[in-house]
Amino acid sequence: MSVLGALYRGESPVDFPSLWRRAVIVSTVAVLVGLASFGVRGLNLGLDFEGGTSFEVRSPGTSVAEARQVMERLDAADARIQIVDGEVLLIRSDVQDPTRATEIRDVLAAELGPVEAFEQVGPTWGDEVTDKAVRALLVFFIVVALYITVRLEWKMAVGAMVAVAHDIVLSVGVYSILQFEITPATVIAFPTIMGYSLYDTIVVYDKVREIVGRLGATDRYTYTELMNLSLNRVAMRSINTSVTSAIPVVSMLLIGSLAMGATTLREFAVALLVGIFVGSYSSLFLASAIVAGLKEREERWRLVFQKVRSRGLVDGPTRVIGRQEAAVSDTRAAPRSSPTGGPAKRRPTIAAPGAGGAPPRPRKKKR
Repeated sequence: MSVLGALYRGESPVDFPSLWRRAVIVSTVAVLVGLASFGVRGLNLGLDFEGGTSFEVRSPGTSVAEARQVMERLDAADARIQIVDGEVLLIRSDVQDPTRATEIRDVLAAELGPVEAFEQVGPTWGDEVTDKAVRALLVFFIVVALYITVRLEWKMAVGAMVAVAHDIVLSVGVYSILQFEITPATVIAFPTIMGYSLYDTIVVYDKVREIVGRLGATDRYTYTELMNLSLNRVAMRSINTSVTSAIPVVSMLLIGSLAMGATTLREFAVALLVGIFVGSYSSLFLASAIVAGLKEREERWRLVFQKVRSRGLVDGPTRVIGRQEAAVSDTRAAPRSSPTGGPAKRRPTIAAPGAGGAPPRPRKKKR
């Protein structure tokens, strides 16, 4: 709690650069695990993607193994079977022949219990729709990268795109590992995750640009130190945004899904909840680390690093820039350089009458 209080007061209690290496390692391992699960287990695609038949059978006390034995006798051993609410068996099969689906329904009703819901659908998301979605995703990445490059700089665009890709891969990896069903509601949630991740990252970048613009001219602090100050200033805002965004999502998950039984809300809410927290994490620990690593390689910041290191100020933990020190450094900022490379010339100021300057000369009367 003391750390949160210090963040609220605008102090810098967290040494973010010391956590970047571990965060990158954790993210790399998580991404590899997600990709491995995606390659081995795949995704649990719903009927809207694959097509087939869905049966909801009320059969209290029947296990998944017993239901699978029945489906094996019907030559549908690859059916996915789940127990919902402890009493209902949700059976999904890729059978698309209406006659055969009716025969399976009759057998399930005779051996397991009454079939409360019977639905047969075809794949509404075909190859053409999938190709269009992939193209739209690529266009999204290109347009956003160009905008960030023009509005900020290309190094920040690289960090933002890596963070967004990281969030999408982790979200899909969670669905692959836990075998949550992928439905159109889940797919709709993924662009929302991308938008939230970008928003959180842009907020961090805007604070970085502000602080670097004020304190970077002093040449007293490295880019990593200025990044650390920026993250401490914006971390509490990011945490508050994540918490306030997660509250309605959790309400949707608990009330809409568990209490009212709306499975569509559950699929949408789980994807959003994972994306909110992963997006906040990537903006503070991944995108910022990438930008700091790229900026420290620039000639200007390498010279600043060497100057600071010559004073023995870069050994050990990241140097903390206090509020008063930042304010003093702001007033001592070096003058901006002119386009030609030399110091900018100051415009002469004309003292107003009565402000301590010489009084104006009396004007001669015209004859």
